[in-house]
Amino acid sequence: MRIAVVGAGALGLYYGALLQRAGNDVRFLLRRDFEAVRDRGLTVHSINGDFHLRDVRGYRSAVEIGMVDLVLVGLKTFANHLLGEFIAPLLSAETRILTLQNGIGNEEALASRFGAERVLGGVAFLCCNRGEPGVVHHLGAGRIVLGEFREHDPARAEELAASFRSAGVECQVVRDLKRARWEKLVWNIPFNGICALTGQPVDILLGHDGCRSLVHDIMIEVIRAGNAQGLREDIPESFAGQMISFTEPMGPYRPSMLIDREEGRLLELDAILAKPLAAGREQGIDMPKTAMLLALLETAVENG
Repeated sequence: MRIAVVGAGALGLYYGALLQRAGNDVRFLLRRDFEAVRDRGLTVHSINGDFHLRDVRGYRSAVEIGMVDLVLVGLKTFANHLLGEFIAPLLSAETRILTLQNGIGNEEALASRFGAERVLGGVAFLCCNRGEPGVVHHLGAGRIVLGEFREHDPARAEELAASFRSAGVECQVVRDLKRARWEKLVWNIPFNGICALTGQPVDILLGHDGCRSLVHDIMIEVIRAGNAQGLREDIPESFAGQMISFTEPMGPYRPSMLIDREEGRLLELDAILAKPLAAGREQGIDMPKTAMLLALLETAVENG
């Protein structure tokens, strides 16, 4: 399968490397890593075993990549205004688009530009950071839950999941993609948000009674907002405890939003916090602690 990775950060590089190692023709749209990957290839340091790909197909523009079978989107959501430029040259009549981006609203953005029948969405439960250019550190997890944005051809999602499984990635197909999105937000909103605000990794938050309680309270707010969105099946409030237990073995993991803030980059506040908050409010769900977290992050960003 010919695959284009658009948004080759930690997530895109990691999954793209696994898919290439499994025999797929993977083409990476690269910026900061272009020279390093061209000269030295791509290195993955992983809890599942390190590996190095010497010959990696990296490109500076989507036009150079050409048409592919699958576009894997790992682009940060604040760059979604570039979707047309980055994806349109990659599309044939049969090309599928899979977004593994954070937050909500990404499938809708892709569908409005390229047609809902092409679009699949996925949620990646992945602990992965970039190192020096051309190097990725896989620290834990990696499971993907994916589904179609609009039910079109169920076999298509299963085929795609099988490709990930062949590459060594645990991958599950679900009918309720919206529920999977909100389940990820249960983790993303408190941990990405509070870690970015405080400058502390996840283990410090969980080791402090007040922060641990705040994480749990925000998770409950997100679960209640998600359950008001017309999910096929509600997310139980016990899921908050499961997500905290899932996080405890991560140790001093630094979520992507914390790293982005430390490095002076834009934060994915809209997709990860503002849109879920608005969706909850539209359904009459009060999320005061989530709203406070967003307000504090916006103030911190505005004032450096």
